[in-house]
Amino acid sequence: MSHPKSFAEGLSIGIIMDGNGRWAKKRGLPRTAGHKKGAQVFQDITDYCQELGVACVTVYAFSTENWKRPFDEVSTIMKLFGEYLIKAFDYKSRDVRIVFLGDRTALQPRHQELMEEIERDTAHKTGMILNIAINYGGRQEITAAARELAALVQKGELKPEEITEQMLSDHMYTRGQKDPDFILRPSGEKRLSNFMLWQAAYSELVEMDVLWPDFTKEHLDMAIEEFNRRNRRFGGL
Repeated sequence: MSHPKSFAEGLSIGIIMDGNGRWAKKRGLPRTAGHKKGAQVFQDITDYCQELGVACVTVYAFSTENWKRPFDEVSTIMKLFGEYLIKAFDYKSRDVRIVFLGDRTALQPRHQELMEEIERDTAHKTGMILNIAINYGGRQEITAAARELAALVQKGELKPEEITEQMLSDHMYTRGQKDPDFILRPSGEKRLSNFMLWQAAYSELVEMDVLWPDFTKEHLDMAIEEFNRRNRRFGGL
């Protein structure tokens, strides 16, 4: 499908990849099968975003709350994540900067090393930013930013009354990036689930009644078309 140049160029999109478990259950498969299919869709959709000229994509891969899930399911997600980290080096030949959002200290040391290596190897890229939120929570992120500012106050480098919204933004995991224009949630659910709470203050919300493993390029086109029909007022008239 051909699109006008302005169709998606420069957009920042957040994606809550939801519905993997339900997709598997509907087919009588283990939930882990849904996560494997969802990982394939993640690769296809992020590749397509780059083709469309999207500026930034942030995908919600694993939340701080997801550790509560069954051990086998968490193990599969982490195994898939590790496989992705190894394959991610394909991005060396592409103009994509990869950033990992979240508290990586709970992850395997080898995964942490790979994450740092990928971020370092792609830091100079000027094309699409791909943020992968892993062991991420919006409240956790805001708390971490507040602690960093509190430490500066404690050192005498900053006064409490000098703290601004921009300073908090500059201490988020997404520092220096554009806030998402819209947040896409497949699966029919209608909540943010602790995703990008600070950055989503004026993001449009686009929900679609399709499970993530069934999500296609055509669905993304529909989501972008829906966003492009919105009238964003940012609190004004």
